[in-house]
Amino acid sequence: MLLLYIYSFDGEQLKYMLVGGVNLLAENKAEIDALNVFPVPDGDTGTNMYLTMLSGVKAAKQVDSNRIGDVVAALAKGCLLGARGNSGVILSQIFSGFAGALKGLDSAGAQNIARAFRSGADAAYRAVGNPVEGTILTVSRKTADAFERAAARSSDPVRALLLASRAARHALDETPALLPVLKEAGVVDAGGKGFLVILEGIIRALKDAAAQRNIELFDLAATQQKEFAGTRAREFSAEIEFTYCTEFILMGRNIPHDTLRQELAPYGDCLLVVGDDRIAKVHIHSNHPGLVLECCLKYGNLNSVQVSNMEEQNQDFKKSVVKTAAAKPLGVMAVGVGEGIATILESMGVDVVVEGGQTMNPATEDLLKAAEKVNAAAIIILPNNKNILMSARQAAELIEKDAVVVPTISIPQAFAAMLAYNPGDTLAGNKTKMEQALAEVKTGEVTKAVRDTVIDGMTIATGDFIGVADDVMTVAGPSLTRVVNTLIKKMLDEDSSLVTLYYGSAMTGGESREIVNQLQDIFPDIDFEIHYGGQPLYHFLISVE
Repeated sequence: MLLLYIYSFDGEQLKYMLVGGVNLLAENKAEIDALNVFPVPDGDTGTNMYLTMLSGVKAAKQVDSNRIGDVVAALAKGCLLGARGNSGVILSQIFSGFAGALKGLDSAGAQNIARAFRSGADAAYRAVGNPVEGTILTVSRKTADAFERAAARSSDPVRALLLASRAARHALDETPALLPVLKEAGVVDAGGKGFLVILEGIIRALKDAAAQRNIELFDLAATQQKEFAGTRAREFSAEIEFTYCTEFILMGRNIPHDTLRQELAPYGDCLLVVGDDRIAKVHIHSNHPGLVLECCLKYGNLNSVQVSNMEEQNQDFKKSVVKTAAAKPLGVMAVGVGEGIATILESMGVDVVVEGGQTMNPATEDLLKAAEKVNAAAIIILPNNKNILMSARQAAELIEKDAVVVPTISIPQAFAAMLAYNPGDTLAGNKTKMEQALAEVKTGEVTKAVRDTVIDGMTIATGDFIGVADDVMTVAGPSLTRVVNTLIKKMLDEDSSLVTLYYGSAMTGGESREIVNQLQDIFPDIDFEIHYGGQPLYHFLISVE
């Protein structure tokens, strides 16, 4: 699904995209704060990433040049000087890597941007003394992997960005499996979520550009009261070993970064020393901030010194989460089943997922109860199954607030609708755009026959695998791989470019990836993605775009 036919970006276009990224980060910073448990549960990752990027975007907008190398250099320096917290410093290093890769360029194509993503991920890993997987580091690295793959196959950077953002979302979903503290708290990594939000904001800006809409930079005050987001970590207890978050700018000549790291390491953890030989950003969690400052004074002058008590931040955050957020203008509820499906829907902006689907149709009353949990003045309902459409429409009439149904009859249609969803648009505007998006996706389903039957002349035996394309029985047989291959072949047309498979609870990741690898060999011109859906009954749900 192409947003723009464009094959390179210059500095002015980058400024526009960056504004989109930081604006969406502003909208989501409270939710990201609420996810924060690693490295300490201080509830500030979203705010720190937003303020860091805001500093960089302001600097980029001041550049009187349309050369992308100049703009990204200003972005990187602005982020470095404005970096806040562990996540902010890492984000600044990602942009520093971008600046190195794009230095001196007037514009950047897909290959240039692929190198920038790789350079950014590498810079982030180098900046962290002990890199931990399951964090923003992992998400940035896997995003770079995906962008490189996409750029190797197409010169269209917009398409590559779309595929990379999907890989970032998948990498984010996997962070709890890599980092036990996230699994215990029941959340994904906050820094990784922030990184994904920036990518999605850039994509939203490209959509605005395609529609010739202007966007303005949101500049929210740093002291703005954090609102508690509805999605947050479960009550989580963690001891904060080092109390004071200490960060500052060190200015001098020939600043010895490696020496500084060695000298500061005994004073705490989460140590970052980044920058160049004249300006260095230092961040550390320590119980002795005075000793940290004294150690660095011998190498230059200290500026923008901030020392925060993380114990107090943690307590303040715990108090803040009991407050109820003000209702937002628009919310979304969707019907779905499967842990992975629900996670993806929520990551795309769905407020409440109602458990249900084929053979598990929620009643109108179930939908009404779910609507009460959507803290919004108006609601969009995605039924995601033709058997639930009537109940959804009845619920929309009975809900005591404005409500509409976007008539999705499958999970892939729901994902397409949510890609078109814009929380800043009106209820009517979103309904129109989301319904238009339904035509852009084909849905396939693979399940097992529970009895012998004949459908449209096709003989089906008990236990056979069945392939259904947009509710039409298409193929059946004893081999799962052959059924999937045949189904996808019949669903593809000359405009098809991306196939996404969501594997169900009956499948393992290894089995699913093996099938996808075979599909990639059979259809080399098509991009394939695979995600865990966890849905019962269906071995695969398939989206063809």
